[in-house]
Amino acid sequence: MTQMIQSNKMAMLHMNPFCDLGKRTIIMGILNVTPDSFSDGGKYNQLDRAMDHAKEMVEAGADLIDLGAESTRPMHTPVSAMEEWDRVKEIIPALRETVNVPLSIDTYKAEVAFRAVQAGATVINDVWGGAYDPEMFSVVAQTGVPYILMHNQMGLPLIEGDIVDFVYRWFTEQLDKAQEAGVELEQIFLDPGIGFGKTLQQNLTLINQLDRFLPLKRPLLIGTSRKSMIGTVLDLPVQERVEGTAATVAIAISRGADIVRVHDVKELKRVAMMTDSLVR
Repeated sequence: MTQMIQSNKMAMLHMNPFCDLGKRTIIMGILNVTPDSFSDGGKYNQLDRAMDHAKEMVEAGADLIDLGAESTRPMHTPVSAMEEWDRVKEIIPALRETVNVPLSIDTYKAEVAFRAVQAGATVINDVWGGAYDPEMFSVVAQTGVPYILMHNQMGLPLIEGDIVDFVYRWFTEQLDKAQEAGVELEQIFLDPGIGFGKTLQQNLTLINQLDRFLPLKRPLLIGTSRKSMIGTVLDLPVQERVEGTAATVAIAISRGADIVRVHDVKELKRVAMMTDSLVR
């Protein structure tokens, strides 16, 4: 088991999706293998469909694939760690054989994260930032892989006052806890969690003031793709939100985002390249 994790660490060094951080925006392509995702639920939860979509995203310019097996949309139905693992256990090794980019596992469960890294994932993307599963930071420390620490307010009291200040302070607390558990600061990336328990105005503020997180000196990820705030502003359904997503991506990059997590890779890759040419 330990040898397998060490092997994955070596693979990660040779397939590092973050080697160009600061030089250009990193594109994370979304691969949902859930039956109930808000955007594409049920479209890619078969192995052959998942493989085809992953290949399409890589050909379109994705730098890494983010694999999720449990929807985190509002009012989603939670699944057990075993059921979540069952959904990805065949897909992870198949992806490693099929696409030549690293794989991120989108999970907030330590057991799933550990199994996924054993199977070949080289990034952990945790939508609860270590606040849901007390074992998550131990797994991150043990595996040594990059870790995306996201703020999540779903099911918790609505935040009053300065949303950026609130999330900033929460980030500092979680960063301290992670390091106390043995996680290296260099492993950690920060995501303010657009759409996760925030109001429309709070989401817009977090994007427009993303640069206020720069003093934390950690790379920033933004995930706005097709989200409800875009639908609210534009009064458009999920499948017609690519232009709205493009606007949020361009602003986020101009405010310091290093990674963007997107469904529409081809279109948003172009937006990122154009924005990079202006601001980097």
